[in-house]
Amino acid sequence: QVQLVESGGGLVQAGGSLRLACAGSGFGRTFSSYAISWFRQAPGKEREFVAGSSIGWSGHIIHYTDSVKGRFTFSRDNAENTVLLQMNSLKPEDTALYYCAARKGDVERGVTLYDYWGQGTQVTVSS
Repeated sequence: QVQLVESGGGLVQAGGSLRLACAGSGFGRTFSSYAISWFRQAPGKEREFVAGSSIGWSGHIIHYTDSVKGRFTFSRDNAENTVLLQMNSLKPEDTALYYCAARKGDVERGVTLYDYWGQGTQVTVSS
C-alpha cells in the first residue's frame, strides 16, 4: 500500500526558510518511476501545483510553478524514497497546507491526475 507522509512545516517570518520532506512507502523498487509533486492549498483557494519531478531521457526533470522559481528547490532521493522541498525567501502568500502527491508517468499540474496523496503539512509565513 503506497503511503506518503509530509513533514517539516511550521511558522516562519517572511524572508525565512523551511525544508519540507515527503517520505514514501509501499513503492517497492518503483519509486523512481513515479512523478512526485508538491501541491499547496491556501484557505479559500484551490489546490495548486508547486513543483515536481519525473524521469526523462537524461534523468529526472524538475518543474516549478512560476511563483516559486528561484526560491524553492525540489530534490529527490530515490534510494531513500524521499522528496525534499527547500523553500527560501518565503513570502506571506506562500502560506498554505503543502501536500506531496505521486502518479505513474510524467509530472502533471492537474490535481485529479495524481493517485496518491499525503495528509499535508502546514506552512505559515508571517509578515
